[in-house]
Amino acid sequence: MSLDYSAVPRMPDGRTALEHIESVAATSQAIRVPMGPRSAGGNGTQMWHVWGKDSGKPALLLFHGGSGSWIHWIRNVQALAQHFTVYAADMPGLGDSDPPDDVRDVWSVTHCVDHAVRALLPKDERFFLAGFSFGGMVSGHLATLMPERIKRIVFVGAGGLKATRKPTEKLHKLLETMPPQVLADEARRNLELLMLHDPKNVDGVAIHMQIMNTTRAKTRSRDMGIAGALSNVLPQVTVPYTGIWGEFDSTTYPYIQERIDLFRALRPDFEMHQIPGGGHWVAYETAEAFNARLLDVLK
Repeated sequence: MSLDYSAVPRMPDGRTALEHIESVAATSQAIRVPMGPRSAGGNGTQMWHVWGKDSGKPALLLFHGGSGSWIHWIRNVQALAQHFTVYAADMPGLGDSDPPDDVRDVWSVTHCVDHAVRALLPKDERFFLAGFSFGGMVSGHLATLMPERIKRIVFVGAGGLKATRKPTEKLHKLLETMPPQVLADEARRNLELLMLHDPKNVDGVAIHMQIMNTTRAKTRSRDMGIAGALSNVLPQVTVPYTGIWGEFDSTTYPYIQERIDLFRALRPDFEMHQIPGGGHWVAYETAEAFNARLLDVLK
């Protein structure tokens, strides 16, 4: 049985959400690189979408959130590519990338990414790194393996922090057997609970992305977040880092100061930038403001 997207709202111009996603992907170069052997990494490959390859611009790597794919950055990649060579990953076990050895272990994921980045970029090339949610967890871990390569990490609503979180309703699992309207409605509900602050910002692209990515996700990023993966590794991170959070991030609000204090206890010069009106998926919901702030941070 295949997923039925017929109830997903179309774009204002009449195109389907998938047609829009594919049109943005078509402006990139899709590259698969080895993630290393199984157990030493495993017969798998990682998918990257690259904008501006061979442009000579500095490299910016984008790591998406849990149960996601490069599509988490769909409103950012083309704007950022005006200034950087943009490498948007599908993280191991998510999107179109093969799974790591252990889908519940952040180090298993990180070692795959470490191997892939070394295959993707020349060994002497340094890069910037932005990690959203689960991607922030992996960014912190990767920084301990190749600190000399990373110029700066931007944590975007990063997960895996041992900090207070307001209780919310549980997300519902999306199933192939659901009727099309139920599938779209359940995806919308999950997006409203976790990803986007204002319900009116939940559009067809977000709904299609949520269905497509969560139903094929193999890596169990939520387990890693609950275990406080980023807090565990942050004391070993020597790379400079900055934060960008949505004002109303569902994983943080109203406890943002607790995160700021956590980061500054380790790095007194840490800067936290909050985007007004943004939810957890701040790079999508408030894309224009986010792009401007990220470019300013990376100047």
